[in-house]
Amino acid sequence: MGDRRQRTAPHLPRAPFPLPTGPAFWRSPVRGVRFTAVLGVVLLAGITLLFVTGLLSYAAYNPDLAAVNDKTPAKGLLGFYLFDWPTGPHWLYRLTQGLHVTVGIVLVPVLLAKLWSVVPKLFALPPARSAGHALERCSVLLLVGGALFQFVTGLLNIQLEYLFPGSFYPLHFYGAWVFFAAFLTHTFLKLPRALRVLRRGLPAAQDELASPAPAAETVSRRGALAVVGAGSLLLLVTSAGRSFDGGVRQTALLTPRGGAEPGTGPNGFQINKTAAHVGVTPAETGADWRLTVVGPAGETQLSRAQLLSMGQHSAALPIACVEGWSTSDQWWRGVRLRDLAALAGFPEDPPGVLVESLQRSGPFRSVALRDNQVRDPHSLLALAVNGEDLSPDHGFPARVIVPAAPGVMNTKWVGRLTFGELR
Repeated sequence: MGDRRQRTAPHLPRAPFPLPTGPAFWRSPVRGVRFTAVLGVVLLAGITLLFVTGLLSYAAYNPDLAAVNDKTPAKGLLGFYLFDWPTGPHWLYRLTQGLHVTVGIVLVPVLLAKLWSVVPKLFALPPARSAGHALERCSVLLLVGGALFQFVTGLLNIQLEYLFPGSFYPLHFYGAWVFFAAFLTHTFLKLPRALRVLRRGLPAAQDELASPAPAAETVSRRGALAVVGAGSLLLLVTSAGRSFDGGVRQTALLTPRGGAEPGTGPNGFQINKTAAHVGVTPAETGADWRLTVVGPAGETQLSRAQLLSMGQHSAALPIACVEGWSTSDQWWRGVRLRDLAALAGFPEDPPGVLVESLQRSGPFRSVALRDNQVRDPHSLLALAVNGEDLSPDHGFPARVIVPAAPGVMNTKWVGRLTFGELR
């Protein structure tokens, strides 16, 4: 009789599906300590510049001057460095905030490549092998989370400037301190080794980021760095132009203030917020509009015609906003703030001033300016720009323009100036 037993193929053990916790899961031949070290050194320089220029931007708002300026009232010791923001050079804020936003945009490919290069270590087991390793892992988690939070909120604020009305400042300020603390810790732990690797290299057997079983190479590590650099260059070319006028601005395809200017003629330059958006109506800014000036001399109301009859002065000043865009110098003409302070009862050494706008919505409806800003001869209550009356969207019938101040401090549609009482 034949053998009726069913013949089966010998049982072969099936290879388990690799998990992210094992080195076999990560097979890119590009990953390596040297690749990561190059990206890390670039980020070290770039993020340090971002942090410094960010703190300068915060100081430019003069948050210690008055509650209306302070969007982070619980900052405590974190405001230890604050100083009296100067009025010169007049392009100071244009430079520092332009650098802050441009460098932040340009670093995006570098940051993403750096996170990609070290992602295997985020899944490595055991979570902590020693106290030092536990500290390193905690710093990495805070570093990754903080970096993503800061870059994402910053980019959203650039692209959608009204997404975080009023809340962007505390979010970005406190987030920056948490992120930078983790960044310093990580730099302290990793920078010496990164510099050694860049100087002398590292044997393949000691490269914990390199895959033990890499896939076939499609791009070299140098090629990958070139791709990252090309991405940063592309972002630079398509965003930096928002800080310039003319044809250069039209190259800024990836930012809201790129492309053509919003109009032609003397008032045809960039606008941070329109009259319609903040609820200012033609009826409020028409013939019945009056500027109220308050000080020791009492309360004075001035029509636009009366302001025009006062001594008129000119100043060439840009507008520069927290979103990183700016204009070139525009020729503003109007009454000096220090002359209005004299009218209010401060003929000598005018103090700071509380500026109140007619606008009904949005942050910085009221702004306090420091005494050095009031005293600067280029600080104006502007009535005209580039030889023409202000347009409604540029602040008609009167707006403040101050050297080196953030755009939101240059209040439009001014209704009241109170000298000497800041709140």
